[in-house]
Amino acid sequence: MTSQDDDTVPSALRTAAGWSWRIIVIAAAVALGIWLIITFRIVVIPVLIALLLAALLAPFSRWLQSRRWPKGLAIATAMVGAVALVGGLITLVVFQIRGEWQSLRDATIARVNEWAGWLAGPPFDLEIGDVDKWLASVFGELDFSNGFVWSGVLSVGSTAGHILTGFLLALFTLLFFLIDGGRIWRWFVGLFPRRARAAVAGAGVTGWGTLTRFAQVQIFVAAVDAVGIGLGAWILGLFYGGFPLVIPIAVAVFLGSFIPIVGALVTGALAVFVALVYLGPWPAILMLIIVLVVQQVEGHVLQPLVMGSAVKVHPLAVVLAVAAGSLIAGIAGALFAVPLVATFNVMIRYLAHREWDSAGRAENNLQGGQLTGPPGATDGTQEETA
Repeated sequence: MTSQDDDTVPSALRTAAGWSWRIIVIAAAVALGIWLIITFRIVVIPVLIALLLAALLAPFSRWLQSRRWPKGLAIATAMVGAVALVGGLITLVVFQIRGEWQSLRDATIARVNEWAGWLAGPPFDLEIGDVDKWLASVFGELDFSNGFVWSGVLSVGSTAGHILTGFLLALFTLLFFLIDGGRIWRWFVGLFPRRARAAVAGAGVTGWGTLTRFAQVQIFVAAVDAVGIGLGAWILGLFYGGFPLVIPIAVAVFLGSFIPIVGALVTGALAVFVALVYLGPWPAILMLIIVLVVQQVEGHVLQPLVMGSAVKVHPLAVVLAVAAGSLIAGIAGALFAVPLVATFNVMIRYLAHREWDSAGRAENNLQGGQLTGPPGATDGTQEETA
């Protein structure tokens, strides 16, 4: 293009064109990345789970090693403890729900039949036959006949292999992150040009710190939610002759709290539903108030004071990230949306502000070419540099 041609094109249009093709390239790269994640989700999701668990367990493993525990024993203790805790909670929930399932089903049917009689009377005056047909169609799905059981077994069995593979992959990935995370990260940094390594290393250390704080704070927030709603359900049961499934509800709230907004909504609705079918409308309203109070304490006290300092992401960004993550990858996308957005947010800000250029930052991030950062413990780096 000649200078005369440049003169005929307005500068604003040239600027817009320059930005346009750059935005198109970035959008294509993002789309390619999302496509790769969706295509290889069986591998990507376990690796992300392992990364999040490594951010949570690495500080505990380092603490044990600071108490003169051997490195292998400290890592094994952290991993076995985490697996035992999660497995124990899931087992407890399964057995509790299994023991109360028939009672829950009967109570639900009885409560709906009561509402059907109410709808059949004034002022609604619905035909009782229509109500019965609707109830039969709804609760027919809850009939645990042989056909229902076997169809459920076959549908679960079709994904059991993927679940088992993902669990083992996450376990082994977590093990190597904790054992050799420093060397893995240094290899990754070494893929970049030499002049970019200090920036990449610094951004990685910053992002890893944010991810670690997020995992730790999220455990605390989830525990507060579970204790608050579980204790509220237990106290409510004291006044109304017992509240069944208190422990499963508390555990479900704890696990659901790791999915922002959606998890709290679903688990809170579960608590209100149990109160409604077992105790009646007024106890259900009280349970709803308890859930709302706990969520308000989380949203207006814990999130701004505790989570806000760790994540540093605007609430609107959290909502949009969860919505986009769930749209792209379902529950897994909603689970990882906030930590990924928080981590990339601090990394991008680090790079944009060129913080690695400040005095001593590059030397702190890279010691003779050895990274003291993610993912995993720093002791492996110290052993190699010693």
